[in-house]
Amino acid sequence: MKENSRIIAGTMGWGKWGNSFSLEDYITRIETCFENGITTFDHADIYGAYTTEAEFGNALVQTQIDREKIQIISKCGIQYPCENNSIQIKHYDYSKKHIRKSVEKSLLNLRTDYLDALLLHRPSPLMHPEEIGEIIELLKEEGKIIHFGVSNFNAAQISLLETASTIEMNQIECSLTNLDAMKSGLLDVHQIKSIQTLAWKPLGTIFQESSLVELKVRNMANKYESSIDQLLLAWLMMHPANIYPVIGTSNLDRIKNINKALEIEIELEDWFELFVESQGHKLP
Repeated sequence: MKENSRIIAGTMGWGKWGNSFSLEDYITRIETCFENGITTFDHADIYGAYTTEAEFGNALVQTQIDREKIQIISKCGIQYPCENNSIQIKHYDYSKKHIRKSVEKSLLNLRTDYLDALLLHRPSPLMHPEEIGEIIELLKEEGKIIHFGVSNFNAAQISLLETASTIEMNQIECSLTNLDAMKSGLLDVHQIKSIQTLAWKPLGTIFQESSLVELKVRNMANKYESSIDQLLLAWLMMHPANIYPVIGTSNLDRIKNINKALEIEIELEDWFELFVESQGHKLP
């Protein structure tokens, strides 16, 4: 697998669903990420009501960055009703026709010939593994996608798709304040099957609410002479599932300093102190 950067830039908030960046803003953030070792960019066709990929692509071709030195992930499957999609209700579509149409549209918008990885955005109760497997293999043969994975899938849904496809990554919500994947066994499945774990919202809700967990994190960040976000990412990346955080920040200073999280070595007892505080009770 063409290796993703250890920390991944999530682009959902770069467009109209967040900061509504100008072309120059996009260029600055792409270049800042790249210069600071963040070479993987996470997209989805629906971001910005189907506009963010094109804005990113227009900016990317204005940089001097070699396409072969970055990785672009995108997701498809969600049909999102908006001004750019006249459907009546949000739903999921994993037909061959829709997957191909989505991939080819993403390639056009992102101004690239291939996606490093295509992920199915959300599991659908109407998924047909064989149909999905056939179109994924065709897209790989055509060189339009390199790797295939899923997003927000549980262990059973992964096993279902694996009857017809090889799942190489799963992007899930995982953080100190959301331990579901650690406690459900999903991360164990990822390790057993060598599925790369990508974590969206890796900082959890620490910055959204005051709590004893937040207090402990702040105190521990002082101990390790780090920022809170660096400590939270270091805590998450200590898990043996080798988690790749997908960060949502577009703040330039935070982007420049975020890789310091890779240098933090959290002591075992400190890791468990935060784990216990988050789950709200002592270990058995």
